[in-house]
Amino acid sequence: MLLIVLGPSAVLADTLLILGDSLSAGYRMRSEQAWPHLLAEQWQREGRRVTVINASVSGDTTQGGLQRLPPLLQRHRPSLVLLELGGNDGLRGLPPRLIERNLDRLIALARKAGARVVLTDIQLPPNYGRRYLRQFERVFSRLAQDHELPLLPFFVAPLIGRNGMMMDDGIHPTAAAQPLIAQQVSEFLAPYLTP
Repeated sequence: MLLIVLGPSAVLADTLLILGDSLSAGYRMRSEQAWPHLLAEQWQREGRRVTVINASVSGDTTQGGLQRLPPLLQRHRPSLVLLELGGNDGLRGLPPRLIERNLDRLIALARKAGARVVLTDIQLPPNYGRRYLRQFERVFSRLAQDHELPLLPFFVAPLIGRNGMMMDDGIHPTAAAQPLIAQQVSEFLAPYLTP
């Protein structure tokens, strides 16, 4: 887990907890190269008073997130939780209803702890079949609508097909792509942070 504290702790206005998988953990790169670290550095340059806690773990699922989130909420008391989970569930072909139920519980846990929640949209490679993909992708938009949550667009989508932006597996962004992701996330989250 990466804890990035910006500025004196007495003046912190926000704590962002990122609960994600390899897309946020910095798969096959140093943690300093991953977008959450770059996001924290960008906010520091902009003078934002934010603590960024990257609690993302490569390979994590929504079930794993359910096990990890309660102690993270208790320890860090975040004002904002970014949920970036579900991709590994989908890659394993788990039932979309189970994924939705787990995400629903994660949202409820974060809200009960007093945090605002932002959900990240997730997309799977096209080889999973149209029916499964349709059911999977509806999970995120439905949860965002039902809970009136901001839905961060899938930040990998703009990188696909761009030279040097994706690893050979076609799933994980490269280190060169991380600043672009950080910029996308920063622009989306800015309205939900204390000015």
